[in-house]
Amino acid sequence: MDQKFINLKNQYEKTKADLSDPAVINDNQKFKTTSQEYTRLEPIIKKINELDKAENQLAQAQQTLADDDDQELIVIAQDEISSLNELITRLENEISEDMRPEDPMDKKNIIVEIRAGTGGDEAALFAANLFRMYSRYAERQGWKTKIMDSNQIGIGGFKEIIFEIGGQNVYKNLKYESGVHRVQRVPDTEKSGRIHTSAATVAVLPEAEEYDLEIKPEDLRIDVFRAGGHGGQSVNTTDSAVRITHLPTNTVVSCQDEKSQLKNKEKALKILRSRILANEQEKLDRKRREDRRSQIGSGDRSEKIRTYNYPQDRVTDHRIKENWHSLPLILDGNIQPIIDALRKADQ
Repeated sequence: MDQKFINLKNQYEKTKADLSDPAVINDNQKFKTTSQEYTRLEPIIKKINELDKAENQLAQAQQTLADDDDQELIVIAQDEISSLNELITRLENEISEDMRPEDPMDKKNIIVEIRAGTGGDEAALFAANLFRMYSRYAERQGWKTKIMDSNQIGIGGFKEIIFEIGGQNVYKNLKYESGVHRVQRVPDTEKSGRIHTSAATVAVLPEAEEYDLEIKPEDLRIDVFRAGGHGGQSVNTTDSAVRITHLPTNTVVSCQDEKSQLKNKEKALKILRSRILANEQEKLDRKRREDRRSQIGSGDRSEKIRTYNYPQDRVTDHRIKENWHSLPLILDGNIQPIIDALRKADQ
């Protein structure tokens, strides 16, 4: 067996043992990191064990071919050797792919910000469609979705919605969704049957935890104000809404969904940290793009990345110039084929 596979098995056994170490168990961050590493390694080790078994079977079949004069056994051995060689090649390729260095952000939860762009109410309705698409995809993955802030219009759309998705490898799967999403369809309010083109921007931010980014209290200006919108008994009558400004970067976040000022502040800080971290990550990405040309766009929101064409039942991703049909299924969260194609093109 290749030495790098042996090293990986040793690393897996150590990680498995660490999960029983009281020093790791009692440290929430260490336990979380170790658990994530164990989860990453486990499927790779299963493939390595399968590869080891296939290589032993291959050696036995080759020995049979060398030692036996029985023509029937020779034919069986030759067929087995051919099948095993194919299996070994496939497993080696899959393991090498699985061992590819990951973006350290890939394991993070995300904060998604969807904003209606050109198109008025139709754009707001499309923003709601995108929110449902990602929510349904997250549901299929076993992830949790939580709305952090929203600005809803009367007919059910969103001028803006910010939500959190938590689970395993969330950023890895959804990081290519940042950009301008365009829709072409006949709005419900259109009496002449004319097709309209509207747009919404999507920003996918890896969620920044406190240890990822230090924000000094003196760098923050926190303002409280009375929440607007439809509200309830106390939303419009108390200063529960919070606006936080990060002075060094002039990043501003407002949050007013909760009745509690403290909860709004917690949500706003979480969004603020993630926006600042995303800006830092974008600086690194910009440098990488200068070093190499990539098929995948930067995720910059100014880029038109995808078009959802209702009349032609087609979704087009402009970065890789690929099309998919069955638009209703895609908007119901069946976006894995698109995600897989984007990841393959990026790699």
